[in-house]
Amino acid sequence: MNISNKRALNEQETSLYIGMSRSFLRQSRMDGERANRTIAPPFIKIGRAVRYLREDLDNWLNSQRKLVHLSQAGEM
Repeated sequence: MNISNKRALNEQETSLYIGMSRSFLRQSRMDGERANRTIAPPFIKIGRAVRYLREDLDNWLNSQRKLVHLSQAGEM
């Protein structure tokens, strides 16, 4: 099945979809929210299987958008 037709993506498909490594996904799932770390995208568990819903990934990606240039962030 083509990834573009799926609603729930596995870890490998999610990694490709958001452009982050599988180790980032694993580590962020285990660590939860930590200071100065990018939070994990929302995920669901079905039995032992971890899945990421495409709409959650799109919302997560949009939430990562920075509106201020990083060098100007300290000036605010």
